[in-house]
Amino acid sequence: MDLTRRKALALGTGTLAAAMLAGLPAFASLTDDAIAAMTGGADITEGGIDLTAPEIAENGNTVPVEVSAPGAVEIALFASGNPTPAVATFKFGPLAGSRSGSTRIRLAKTQDVVAIAKMEDGSFRKASATVKVTIGGCGG
Repeated sequence: MDLTRRKALALGTGTLAAAMLAGLPAFASLTDDAIAAMTGGADITEGGIDLTAPEIAENGNTVPVEVSAPGAVEIALFASGNPTPAVATFKFGPLAGSRSGSTRIRLAKTQDVVAIAKMEDGSFRKASATVKVTIGGCGG
């Protein structure tokens, strides 16, 4: 094989790109790390938290999400397929009338939206919903 300057440049660029991509953590791993940081590695129980998100979002730029958990002191929302998975955190004081929140989030692609609630007794609750995104909202 005759190695020309053009072939050498292409080979070097391809090698560099492969090396850079191999060093990137998966987004799901980022989500797990963010959840572990919130919970301190404590066990998480399914249920006890209501998460409402659309099954299909035609536009990932503004996806409406509602979450509620009676007895929660904090609720965090994570989008497992986004480059930055932590998308919202709601904190509640002892005089909060309800332990709920709603917002609109951006989703890059079809993915799971996960809600983690820290309860007054220090335990953690989890709920998740899959949202199918037609047009991504994170600039992909």
